Amino acid sequence: MSAPAETVATRNAFDRFFQISARGSTLSREIRGGFVTFFTMAYIVVLNPLILAGGADQKGAHLPLAALAAGTALVAGVMTILMGVVARFPLALAAGLGVNALVAYEIAPQMTWADAMGLVVIEGLLIGVLVLTGLRTAVFRAVPTQLKTAIGVGIGLFLMIIGLVDSGFVHRVPDASNTTVPVELGLGGKLLTWPTLVFAIGLLFTLVLFVRKVKGAILIGILGTTVLAIVVEAIAGVGSVVQNPHGWSLNVPKMPEKVVGTPDLSLLGHFNVLGSWQHAGWLVALMFVFTLLVADFFDTMGTMVAVGQEGEMLDAEGMPPKTKEILLVDSLAAAAGGAASVSSNTSFVESASGVGEGARTGVANLVTGGLFLVAMFFSPLVQVVPFEAASTALVVVGFLMMTAVRQIDWTDWSIAVPAFLTITIMPFTYSISNGIGAGIVSYVVLKATTGRARDIHPILYGVAALFVLYFCRGPLESWVL
Repeated sequence: MSAPAETVATRNAFDRFFQISARGSTLSREIRGGFVTFFTMAYIVVLNPLILAGGADQKGAHLPLAALAAGTALVAGVMTILMGVVARFPLALAAGLGVNALVAYEIAPQMTWADAMGLVVIEGLLIGVLVLTGLRTAVFRAVPTQLKTAIGVGIGLFLMIIGLVDSGFVHRVPDASNTTVPVELGLGGKLLTWPTLVFAIGLLFTLVLFVRKVKGAILIGILGTTVLAIVVEAIAGVGSVVQNPHGWSLNVPKMPEKVVGTPDLSLLGHFNVLGSWQHAGWLVALMFVFTLLVADFFDTMGTMVAVGQEGEMLDAEGMPPKTKEILLVDSLAAAAGGAASVSSNTSFVESASGVGEGARTGVANLVTGGLFLVAMFFSPLVQVVPFEAASTALVVVGFLMMTAVRQIDWTDWSIAVPAFLTITIMPFTYSISNGIGAGIVSYVVLKATTGRARDIHPILYGVAALFVLYFCRGPLESWVL
């Protein structure tokens, strides 16, 4: 029996609006992708409050954890849905790591929390102006296609290292001054912990499903590993890594005593746009805004390329569909994060995990954003999935993104060297912006000094100069401060 005409028409209108069929996707793939993206970045609802609450402002005040968690989930949910509806691109947003630490430990101590969040609002609005004037898109177009490919590959390696470190499979050496090795396998070069074993089993399980092309392999891997983690914790009772070096990272996988809670939204609107300029001085405030601007500006560029590359959604110039809309929503998210006192929100590279599961449209964002909004009320459940389970997805997606390395011409050293620096510096410095900056600066220098200056887009000279300032911000800040 055929479906009613009205139902078919509605479904077709929904399909046309989000271009589900046009991008070779299906509704079920979008839903699965949305779930995977949420599970791989749900940790931010717990981690962002811990980072921000760990800092103190000039008056010694700390932000409340409960309000930070609710605000983090709210802004992530609303802005992720907005990205899905406006840009129709499977790119989720949440409070940016790195930027939140900058706000908590460098900016806030110079002023009040309201002043610090006011700077974040200013930075987001400035990026929005750059988008509306076309400058941000122009910069993006000026980056050579092969360098954009290298950005995606570098982010793939970055994701893999994040997954290995968060899962405890790779550890920082406690006292790196006594050795030339900065990181090690497990603890003391050995895989000694139950959580690491759970990660290893979960990763192998996910890889088998993935290679056998099982639908929903990444999502099944996360859920299956979480169940295994819950069983292991119930038997071994290892607890959190905070109390036990052999424990779970961030989330302890056990069913919480309390499932539902009323979200505390008391921090919304607690920002002061002009206060920082009065308390810290205009030069200090300007330097902080510049640092935030560069980090957000180029992190999003790299993330957008990586996600589009993973889903084969880039055009001949390496541009994703609706680039301007993507960048505009991202800039609004930065300002929204400041207005909600949860730090700048930005596009999350973990979105690539959902794309790896099949997401190609903004429908996946509706799912991911909706889950973030639900997480406001069910925040205890978010803490059930440990890093050791979610990290399996990051390693698998890192492999997928790495495969694009074949598109780089390694025989042309003037592009191969910048590509190499981009790919390696990004994961080894734990910064997308650092990798992009190293690639662009080296590209401009090598092209200009080998008689191929005409290959350089004029805009890249200015971008390279900005990155030189960015890399020198340590001495500049010490002079200013």
